[in-house]
Amino acid sequence: MKNVEAKQKEKVQNLKMLPKHIILVRHGESEGNKDTSAYSTIPDHKISLTEHGRAQARLAGSRLRDLISSHGSSQDWRVYFYVSPYERTRSTLREIGKSFSKKRVIGVREECRIREQDFGNFQVEERMKATKETREKFGRFFYRFPEGESAADVFDRVSSFLESLWRDIDLNRLNNDPSQDLNLIIISHGLASRVFLMKWFKWTVEQFERLYNPGNCEIRVMELGRGGEYSLAIHHTDEELQEWGLSPEMIEDQKWRINANKTDLNDHCKWYLNSFFDNELDSDEDVKEEDIDSNDDSKDIFLDTDS
Repeated sequence: MKNVEAKQKEKVQNLKMLPKHIILVRHGESEGNKDTSAYSTIPDHKISLTEHGRAQARLAGSRLRDLISSHGSSQDWRVYFYVSPYERTRSTLREIGKSFSKKRVIGVREECRIREQDFGNFQVEERMKATKETREKFGRFFYRFPEGESAADVFDRVSSFLESLWRDIDLNRLNNDPSQDLNLIIISHGLASRVFLMKWFKWTVEQFERLYNPGNCEIRVMELGRGGEYSLAIHHTDEELQEWGLSPEMIEDQKWRINANKTDLNDHCKWYLNSFFDNELDSDEDVKEEDIDSNDDSKDIFLDTDS
């Protein structure tokens, strides 16, 4: 009985160390969003926000503060920001930050691994249009832009960031008091946000290809469920998830995560296993070994070539 109580106490303590929310925010409207010809004369990382983009970011800051301070959260909450080094994301953070008092912010870190997908140093408009048409035929995930990156390349560096993020949480490098609700806000870009979710929820390439880019300053809220899993379905409606491109199976998975324990994840994902293996073969007796003819000409024959 004592062991059960001790494990339950340890579980509760571990949950307290986890962030209440992990929130992804795309930057506000940029000069490049407004006029794509800007990319042909200005390096991507120097593209700035429009006035409308700054207003979007201020509104997003207000929404984030209201979201974090409500929904059953402790009144003693804190936020930690991760931000892409691009001008438009840094400016978005500056505007969002106006909604948070200094005592609420325990830290901010510029993180290069969540930067925008590299499209090349300068983007000639007509050439980029033709290149994006080719990408549609090839596939959005694996297509690599000339002198740039593929979504798969972005996935690799975002995966590395996620590993660092978990170490920060496990080792409490964010210096969070367990009595306070910790909220992580990641201000990044459309594609980087999509591959972040893909990596986190173990979505396939096929599922990634279904997803749509978030709008400027649109927010994706991952909230901690009762069993230690994060879910998009706590804060967001089915209709929102459908609009983002999630399939019915993906939405059901998000709902399952609301009450799920991490130890249940492998059993829950049998549908994923069955997509690669024939689920009709349930036992060793179902597997029929084919007789191999020892005289089969298709066998590899290795000859002594020294003679």
